[in-house]
Amino acid sequence: MLASCTTYSPLPLPSGPDLVSTPANLSIAHREGDQVARLHKIDFKRPVSIDQIGLLAVANDPDLKSEHGELRLARSAVLQASLLPNPAASFNYGALISGPATASSAGISLSQDIVAIITRDTRVRSAQAQFAQVDAEQLWREWQVAQKARQLAVDIYWEERGVDLTEREQRLLKGEIAQVRQAVSAGNLTLSALAPLLSVDASAAQSLVALRLGRLKNWQALDGMLGLEPSVRFRIGRPVSHRLPTDMSGLVSTLPARRPDLLALQFGYGSAEKDVRAAILQQFPSLTIGATYGSDTSKVVSAGPSFGFELPIFNMNQGHIAKARATRELLREKYQAQLDKSVGDANALVAQIKELSRSLGQARQAAGSAKALVATARKAYQRSDLDQRSLSDYEMTALQRSIEVIDIERQLDEDRVFLAVELGLDVPHRRIALSATTES
Repeated sequence: MLASCTTYSPLPLPSGPDLVSTPANLSIAHREGDQVARLHKIDFKRPVSIDQIGLLAVANDPDLKSEHGELRLARSAVLQASLLPNPAASFNYGALISGPATASSAGISLSQDIVAIITRDTRVRSAQAQFAQVDAEQLWREWQVAQKARQLAVDIYWEERGVDLTEREQRLLKGEIAQVRQAVSAGNLTLSALAPLLSVDASAAQSLVALRLGRLKNWQALDGMLGLEPSVRFRIGRPVSHRLPTDMSGLVSTLPARRPDLLALQFGYGSAEKDVRAAILQQFPSLTIGATYGSDTSKVVSAGPSFGFELPIFNMNQGHIAKARATRELLREKYQAQLDKSVGDANALVAQIKELSRSLGQARQAAGSAKALVATARKAYQRSDLDQRSLSDYEMTALQRSIEVIDIERQLDEDRVFLAVELGLDVPHRRIALSATTES
């Protein structure tokens, strides 16, 4: 019996952080059919795609590293629910000290709880449904982490474009300011010609600071999700634009069978159903059946069955039944609310994407016209047909139009990522983080 007991072994805490300083050390592991987990390296010398960044986040996000332990915990609950209570045994012995008796007395009894056997199947099914719920919740967490990483990558990509555009425009302004300063020093222009240029330069510098700060925050957030040190940088590829789903009604109708969070709520509701049934079964009196054997002081030996049960006078498990029913009703309401919210958010995102697509065409046309006006204005300025203030106004307008295009494109790509989340598109059937853990 001692040899079959579980032994204790210590599990020390990590001695330090586990952050990666080089992105090339990151990897993706997943299963292909029935094959073991395979590692797929990513070439960071080339721009990394948005989808690759999402997979990297799932495989390396520090917050997801605990999911294996949570699944083990849920699996242990299934094991615990499947175990029956041990039989109860008792032994008593009465030594003869004095009196007319001729022998000492002894008694042995063995009994088993019958209600635990009756409710075992229901309890096991409830625990299995809870395990499936945890499994689906973990898959949903991975999917959300992947989409969050993709969204951060989208923001960084377009912020890079905005920074490059603003820096290029600011360099042009610096050159024009230097030329005007020379003209003022030579007495060909007054200081009033310099003021509007300095104002435009200050606005561009302010926009540049905001873009750089936003880019820095997004990089730090993305590095954190990838398990990288905050200073690590790599190139991000241009987001690939996908067309809107044509069969929205079909996608919405199959949403409960595709989105992991809705599946998790379904499993949770199934577990609550089993809990209600188990609570109803447990309202019957606790019953134990066993056997007894004994001998008294006159050497009379007796044996026979024994029965024990509670008298259901005060407690008929009403409290547990009410709690189980309330929990089931609560989960049903949560499921309906989540389903309604998911469908509403998906339809709202579709409407936003359509409106942004129309606005993008108009913004691109306006930006093209502004660039053409800048080119014409610069030629006019070189012929002295246009003053410096007007030229600066044209250039600032062109910069703002170009930044508007970048903002709309970024919002479009973000909404496409959010729509993929709401519709549960391309959700993997198997969690990648566990595959990576298994491989390591």
